[in-house]
Amino acid sequence: MALATGLRLKLDQKLKLAPQLRQAIALLQLNRLELREHIEQILEGNPLLELEAEESETGDDTADSESDYQEHDRSGDEIDFDREEYSWNDLPEGFSELGEAPDYDRFIADPQQDTLYQHLLWQVNLSGFSETDEAIARAIVYALDEDGYLHDDIQTLRASLAPEYLVSPDEVEAVLERVRHFEPVGVASRSIRECLLTQIRALPAHTPRRGLADHLVEHYLEELAEPNFDRLVRRCGFAEADVAAAAALVRRLDPRPGLRFSRENQDYIVPDAFIHPDGDDWKVTLNRVNQPSLRINRVYSDLIESTSGADRAYLKDQLQQAQWLISSLELRNQTLSGVIHAIVSRQTAFLEQGEVAMVPLLQKEIAAAVEVHESTVSRATTGKYIHTPRGTFELKHFFSVAIPTVDGNSVSATAVRAILERLIREEDPDQPLSDQVLVERLAASGLLLARRTVAKYREQLGIPNSSQRRRRRRASA
Repeated sequence: MALATGLRLKLDQKLKLAPQLRQAIALLQLNRLELREHIEQILEGNPLLELEAEESETGDDTADSESDYQEHDRSGDEIDFDREEYSWNDLPEGFSELGEAPDYDRFIADPQQDTLYQHLLWQVNLSGFSETDEAIARAIVYALDEDGYLHDDIQTLRASLAPEYLVSPDEVEAVLERVRHFEPVGVASRSIRECLLTQIRALPAHTPRRGLADHLVEHYLEELAEPNFDRLVRRCGFAEADVAAAAALVRRLDPRPGLRFSRENQDYIVPDAFIHPDGDDWKVTLNRVNQPSLRINRVYSDLIESTSGADRAYLKDQLQQAQWLISSLELRNQTLSGVIHAIVSRQTAFLEQGEVAMVPLLQKEIAAAVEVHESTVSRATTGKYIHTPRGTFELKHFFSVAIPTVDGNSVSATAVRAILERLIREEDPDQPLSDQVLVERLAASGLLLARRTVAKYREQLGIPNSSQRRRRRRASA
């Protein structure tokens, strides 16, 4: 059997991102801390890069205090980055090689999303509860303290749900058991013993000393807290080595599961940009403190001409890497500045009047204004913060979906939440407004929302329902 041999031509097209653009994409999505760490790592390994001298080192103490935040042109003769050749528009449609940020156009940015309440409510939404069980679960979540413990009894929880939901004690207990197995495991417990037992029983069955730890916590919790196990060993009848191993397992548990979500433990936010009034307009200034100024080391760059072979090739490669990094940082700053300017120009009413004046805004609108891809806007706004006269906000906070009004116009969901919060703040404490009454009040203002939507926005604000507000009012009185 003869085999046919020959040559064949094949024409194929492949989209390949240049290293410069790939690096620019990676830098754009880094937040402040990640960017500084990335730059420090490169500085340690590239002799062609160095930090520019700080102004304070020159002895000039009379410089303007705002000079640290001013734009600085890092372009120079050694930079050969062609912005016409590499731009954000070179990104292919649907590009996701480095990972896409979430599509925040679909929901409202929530400044409290990292609290214990929001973390648990997120799990409630994904748990497939029936409408009644979901209402029970939400009532349980709102009754927790900052450590994650539940102090209300079953009857109190049932009363907080009435008259909208008339539930039995067994229904509340069943939902409570499910909530206790949310993350973090052990929340909604009514005692330390119950919290620890829930965590132990959630461990894999093959965990060493799991059964003994369960037994000790249930019957000898006070003895477990003692510095030595002499009395515990005498009372429980188990070997000291086994008791010590079970006690070590108990110590690894978390007796205060909600404490990790406390806002007191969170780091301070350093804004990436500042917004301040400038006559009748608003001025955007990037915070230069967040990004060290870089330059080419002239000593090493001059050595390229006097070396040869492997040393010359190494220095040229490091010089190219340094040029790419400096140019990518410039592109990052230009993109970030352009995105912030576009957002500010559309949310001027918010800066002047507050959240009630926030207008609907989608990422694709900013992308069209800056002439970049939507994924670029998503990367540029993720983990970036701006300081305004009304506080410090993540850039995602300025995006909001549109809610139609009776007259055919639309308002942002953020503005609706602000209006809802104002209605509840101004309500009669002795006669709190139910969700249905809030729906009617909003309808009178031209806003048509379903009761479930109002309940969702109220929960996003961290406000309990009317029954719970009435009960808390009576308790405080």
